[in-house]
Amino acid sequence: MKQSYHPQPLDTSDVQLPQELIDLGEAIAENVHEVWAQSRLSEGWTYGPARDDVRKQTPCLVPYSDLPEEEKAYDRNTAFETVRFILAKGFRIVK
Repeated sequence: MKQSYHPQPLDTSDVQLPQELIDLGEAIAENVHEVWAQSRLSEGWTYGPARDDVRKQTPCLVPYSDLPEEEKAYDRNTAFETVRFILAKGFRIVK
């Protein structure tokens, strides 16, 4: 019998990000996409008009600036939640 998995991420809803960390989050989001794309390319994936796992094609192998907003939102969510997590754990981000 499989156990049910119930994700319990740290609640960061009360963490407010100042503009400089919003800018950092956006830069992280872009870098997350670049790392993902580099990994896909090294695995033999190429650009294609629709995701095709058999042919290893995806329409997301484009620069971050060319991604549709819904794809950018995925990367932003990862980035901003990571920054909020760092702050919620009591760390400071200093430039």
